[in-house]
Amino acid sequence: MPTNIKSHIPEVTLNIMRNINISLCMLVIAMVHVGASSPSGFNYGDALDKSLMFFEAQRSGKLPFQQRVKWRGDSGLHDGLQQGVDLVGGYYGAGDHVKFGLPMAFSVTMLAWGAIEFRKEITDLNQMEHTLWAIRWGTDYFIKAHPQPNVLWGQVGDGASDHSCWERAEDMTTSRAAYKIDEQHPGSDLAAETAAALAAAAIAFKPYNSSYSSLLLVHAQQLFTFADRYRGLYDDSIPSAQQFYASSGYSDELSWAAAWLYQATGDEYYLKYVVDNAVYMGGTGWAVKEFSWDNKYAGVQILLSKVLLEGKAGSYVSTLKQYQAKADYFACAYLQKNEGYNVQKTPGGLVYVHDWNNLQYASSAAFLLAVYSNYLNAAKSQLNCPEGQIQPQELLSFAKSQADYILGKNPKEMSYLIGYGPNYPSHVHHRDSSIASISVLHSEVSCVQGFEAWYRRGEPNPNILYGGLVGGPGRNDDFSDERSNYEQTEPTTSGSAPLIGIFAKLQSLYSNAGSYQYQHKSQVPKPTTPSIYPHKTLAHATPAGFITGPPVQFLHSITSSWTVGESTYYRHRVVIKNISQKPISDLKLMIQNLSGSLWGLTPTNEKNIYELPQWLNVLQPGSECIFVYVQGGPQAKISILSFF
Repeated sequence: MPTNIKSHIPEVTLNIMRNINISLCMLVIAMVHVGASSPSGFNYGDALDKSLMFFEAQRSGKLPFQQRVKWRGDSGLHDGLQQGVDLVGGYYGAGDHVKFGLPMAFSVTMLAWGAIEFRKEITDLNQMEHTLWAIRWGTDYFIKAHPQPNVLWGQVGDGASDHSCWERAEDMTTSRAAYKIDEQHPGSDLAAETAAALAAAAIAFKPYNSSYSSLLLVHAQQLFTFADRYRGLYDDSIPSAQQFYASSGYSDELSWAAAWLYQATGDEYYLKYVVDNAVYMGGTGWAVKEFSWDNKYAGVQILLSKVLLEGKAGSYVSTLKQYQAKADYFACAYLQKNEGYNVQKTPGGLVYVHDWNNLQYASSAAFLLAVYSNYLNAAKSQLNCPEGQIQPQELLSFAKSQADYILGKNPKEMSYLIGYGPNYPSHVHHRDSSIASISVLHSEVSCVQGFEAWYRRGEPNPNILYGGLVGGPGRNDDFSDERSNYEQTEPTTSGSAPLIGIFAKLQSLYSNAGSYQYQHKSQVPKPTTPSIYPHKTLAHATPAGFITGPPVQFLHSITSSWTVGESTYYRHRVVIKNISQKPISDLKLMIQNLSGSLWGLTPTNEKNIYELPQWLNVLQPGSECIFVYVQGGPQAKISILSFF
């Protein structure tokens, strides 16, 4: 790092510092505002924790002892019994109680991809165990649903009868009919997506449970062979799925499964498959602007770009470059760099793909661009757009913009992640969330009673569905928090699954001390370090780097970055806010791991110890002070030493 970091700050800013006699904290704001706005701080670690809890709330079957969502109970314990197969387990995909195989498998694939790509980040947050459990709750079910090589049970429950009732999963009275695909009734899309989920999960589990990983891989390979040999649309074989999760084709899923099996096995057979079928299956022909449970082309293109960028293409370079060209099209369209062929955005900055449950498309796209950013960065490469070359950091910035919109940086200042922040949807279209828990209301809630007593009530849902990502706002950032507004207020696993990887990545990069603490007290360590000053005790950091306890709160964000040679530097902005009811004076902070320059605080004679600026000796209740530092690498560690 350069010894004179000020040489990289615009001269006009330094002149302002020298010549204008204004408050130093206000000066800092001006100084950091160099072509970038200062985003609100968010605790991405907390958002990650809550997102994983959503998957616990969506569990079907016998719930484990360590279940954190206590308002849920066992359900669907006889699934598959009439058909003579054990189909207990798996996930309810949204606000109803049908287990739809295609979106469930996609959700598991995305969970596994997040665990693979952001393994270190998730591990550093102590969330890998919960993540692997979220994956395994799905893969254990898929193993049971695949009792023979060419048989896969793809759905439990009937959408029509299920949607005619409003009842808790624990009280289900609707049909639990099960539907399968086989040689006479094929479903290449469903079988291939399940193969992709199992192959990705095999990679995720390999460092922790190699035998389970091997088992997953056996099922994945069998399902891919089944999907490829007996071709057909799954919803032709399971007609009851057509109204809810109709498939637009299966070529993308076959390519998707082969790409994942190549990643899991290294077997050239699967790479040759996607190369030989590149034109026929559309992988090098379809330039798309959607990635979802139904359309996997962009995922295939980016996953195969990884092979090319890692130098493993061999004799397939030419075809894999065609795949990457389509991956670039997808990324450029979301970055608005595609010469007009871009994805629409709302006035508030949210990408807008579909009117119904749009946030699931935004979260999936954000995940893909975050992953692609990693691949490009590792290869020291750039994104090639019609409007010029784009640095990998810009893809990550896009992912952050969508995550921040979801968490509250939007025109309504509402978090669309349920339970996160002070303002989030409370009338969620979700049966179990909207009816009093079976642990509270022990009597059964009947089908009709559920509509009359719970669906139509004006009060908020009695059970907070932590971490559920609702459908989200309309094309003009409009949102109506009503239970009947299922297009906007129903959460889905396919929407929440990509967020695990995104939030882990953002927390590792920014470690923003957001305004919202972890919901679970058991996750916040008890203070262990005594204050070195006798008059007050110091506050302590949670695992997410969030300072808790009186008297101040820290909001930490990165406002801009730049590259000098091979080094990248970040401009860190920290807001100190007095959240107590009394004035604070003589606040002393310890700032460790600081390698660059700092402005806005007064250094003391003691190493790493700083005070408020002299003109601001007292911080009044509710008031703020801002300081800034510039450095490369991880953010500095901030601790409160003392205050009066």
